[in-house]
Amino acid sequence: MARQSATKRRLSFARGFTLVELLVVIAIIGVLVSLLMPAVQAAREAARRIQCQNHLKQLALAVNNYADTMRVFPASGIVNTALPEYDPKSGTMFSWVVLILPYMEQANLHGQFNFNVGVLAQSTADPQAAQPAVLLCPSDQAKGRFLQDSSHTNNKRLAKGNYATWVSPFHVEYQTHNPGALTSHVPHTHGMLAADGISSTLMLTEILTRQQPQDQRGAWAIGWNGATQLAFDMHPRDVNDFNKGGFIIATQASFGLTQRPNTQGPNLDMLYNCLEPGDAQLHRMPCNNWTATGGTDYLSAAPRSRHPGGVNATYVDGHIAFVSDQVDEVTMAYLISIEDGQAVQLP
Repeated sequence: MARQSATKRRLSFARGFTLVELLVVIAIIGVLVSLLMPAVQAAREAARRIQCQNHLKQLALAVNNYADTMRVFPASGIVNTALPEYDPKSGTMFSWVVLILPYMEQANLHGQFNFNVGVLAQSTADPQAAQPAVLLCPSDQAKGRFLQDSSHTNNKRLAKGNYATWVSPFHVEYQTHNPGALTSHVPHTHGMLAADGISSTLMLTEILTRQQPQDQRGAWAIGWNGATQLAFDMHPRDVNDFNKGGFIIATQASFGLTQRPNTQGPNLDMLYNCLEPGDAQLHRMPCNNWTATGGTDYLSAAPRSRHPGGVNATYVDGHIAFVSDQVDEVTMAYLISIEDGQAVQLP
């Protein structure tokens, strides 16, 4: 009897799991995986966000090294300074990114540019089509994306990246009157930023790209709105007298219409060619077509990222900040402007 009992026990142990038991185990594993996945994704996004911050830090350091060497900050874009306003499509159109390439370990790429001709007339070497890793945020998918438009780039390919500078708290075309840290026409020095302070003036931030080749956003070599330049769209107190400075804070004229991070409107990113606007909206990158006259004759665009709740940014001194999608609009305008005399900080 004892021998038979032992044999039965051995047979019982050897029979394995029943189907029900196997399904229960699979269900438990599924639940554990579902619980772990958000944590894994959060960890990956945290790593991507840190890499984006590191890239911004490197770019800010390169801007400051340029300023130390040249005694002025790089121009936001190389355009025709004989014109009273900033015209993105005048001059050679090189962006501030091209100017700082030697200061971010990209001297070879900088040397491939011919500065005697425009960015859209480069040789077959096509340096504007290169994609240095430091210009890419891994949270986006800009690698392999290019701007190419028969009407606006002469079919030249311009590689896309993920970083831009705020040139004005108002509009890109008015950056000479209401300037940010980097601007055109008037060279900026560290001394000119002293009133607001380099530790309380925003300079660089993130932008997103689309697969759409005629969408200019992110094209790093050209000084266009949404490509390497952003403006906040907070109107000055007197639009007829820029020298008065200040912003509309006594009325609600600009509130709710500014280009805060990841804004979905009502003001949209103004592009020369906003194709497939429904797809742009689907990707949370709404846009509108710029025109020379009428209600769409202005240039502004918002910083954008895939990070939850806001965008990474750097101040002029290089320290990193995270700007919330719901940032106070007046505070944001003061952080971008270099002439308001308000040394404010993000909450």
